[in-house]
Amino acid sequence: MKIRLFAVCSLLSLSAHSVFANDTFVNAPPPPQIQAGSWVLMDYTTGQILTAQNEHVRRNPASLTKLMTGYVVDRAIDSGRISANDMVTVGKDAWAKGNPVFEGSSLMFLKAGDRLTVHDLSRGLIIDSGNDACVALADYVAGGEPQFVAMMNKYVQQLRLRDTHFETVHGLDAPGQHSSAFDLAVLSRAIIHGEPDFYHMYSERSLTWNGITQQNRNGLLWDKELNVDGLKTGHTASAGFNLIASSVVGERRLIAVVMGAESPKGREDQARKLLHWGQDNFDTVQVLHKGKKIGTEAIWYGDKKSVDVGTNQDFYLALPKSEVANIKAKYVLDSQEIEAPIAANQQVGEIQLFDRDKLIAHWPLVTLATVKKGSAWSRFSDYLSHKL
Repeated sequence: MKIRLFAVCSLLSLSAHSVFANDTFVNAPPPPQIQAGSWVLMDYTTGQILTAQNEHVRRNPASLTKLMTGYVVDRAIDSGRISANDMVTVGKDAWAKGNPVFEGSSLMFLKAGDRLTVHDLSRGLIIDSGNDACVALADYVAGGEPQFVAMMNKYVQQLRLRDTHFETVHGLDAPGQHSSAFDLAVLSRAIIHGEPDFYHMYSERSLTWNGITQQNRNGLLWDKELNVDGLKTGHTASAGFNLIASSVVGERRLIAVVMGAESPKGREDQARKLLHWGQDNFDTVQVLHKGKKIGTEAIWYGDKKSVDVGTNQDFYLALPKSEVANIKAKYVLDSQEIEAPIAANQQVGEIQLFDRDKLIAHWPLVTLATVKKGSAWSRFSDYLSHKL
């Protein structure tokens, strides 16, 4: 086994889907004190959890459920099953009049027989948090709420949301419905990574429909310093006050999930605290570049005498700003010698990343070129060199 050091500093640049805890690092910044039932702060680029508490505790998501409703609609558009411009006729089951399920809840104020586009209904779902819009979309996309809920839970499995199960399309209290701060951060990341045109709706501050103007309940959308562009609020008596906020400062995006806060202002204050802490204390760094040489190794019995090694993927990490200067890297070869023939992108070892003396990440080390078997004479010459 051979070990090679290389300069990680030359690889660092602002701007891995591994999940790291804040205590991964030697001198991690102390996390903020948050007043809520559970919370998560995620780095969007890497998916790393920068700080969290009770992140896998199953809680009532309330209207955060609508994130999955919107995600299912977006996937239906993306797959071509429906389009954003399709006209939808609102059914009686989506009309709040005489419907005790909707009493006192958030509505777009649709009426049976109204005709509007999938796009407009999606805006009503996101901006107004309209429970009626959720039902109208479920009817159109899946033919009914039970069928749509089944689609929601299918995506729960695809996204590997282990703490989540849905029973409704809108998030009103229902036995067996639950999610977690961690799962909702993962879902939010998937939504942001989806169609930019769809995600843009999460940043809209108000919506007027049928002469009724409603404000987005996510008050952080008005915070110019953090540049929050989504995502969603939620509240029921059993859930408390929930909020997911995504903030972009420079090239960095963070996602804060707060569940079970004490008030609408409280959920905003706690999310703001998390986002400021993350932006102040971490940088998102590209530590490895796809196809970039990090070393050269001798190769035996080949048509070349050496081969460049590196990685065949880009890798990013969110690192404490105070520790960036202490990040070091080395690579370890699987064997003392590399022999031809060998293909490009063939793993020959491991790249290891250290914060001082603590191993914090590792990735495959691969060859960056193909080396064919050498001629009979060159192979004989290498054989003699081995013997001498």
